[in-house]
Amino acid sequence: MYIILVYDVGEKRVAKMLRLCRRYLHWIQNSVFEGEITELKLRELKQNARKIMAMGEDSLIIFSSREARWLEKDIVGREKNNLDTFL
Repeated sequence: MYIILVYDVGEKRVAKMLRLCRRYLHWIQNSVFEGEITELKLRELKQNARKIMAMGEDSLIIFSSREARWLEKDIVGREKNNLDTFL
C-alpha cells in the first residue's frame, strides 16, 4: 500500500519521530513522509510511534491508497526531497 504520513508532536519528541519515520518511508517535507509499505510494517510503525507520542498532545495522520499511481501529486514551489534522484 502507498501512504502519506503526517505527524505533529511536541518539540522534545520531534527528533525521535523523524528517525522512526525515516526507517519506513521517504521524507518529503517537515513532518511529512510518503512511500510504499506493507500492512505489517505499517502496524509496526504505528506501534513504535505510540511509544514516542504523548497521546493527549500529539497526532499522527496516515492517508492510504492501494498504489501511488492513484494519487496525483502537485508541487507548488520547491520540492524538498525529490524521490526521482538516485545515487
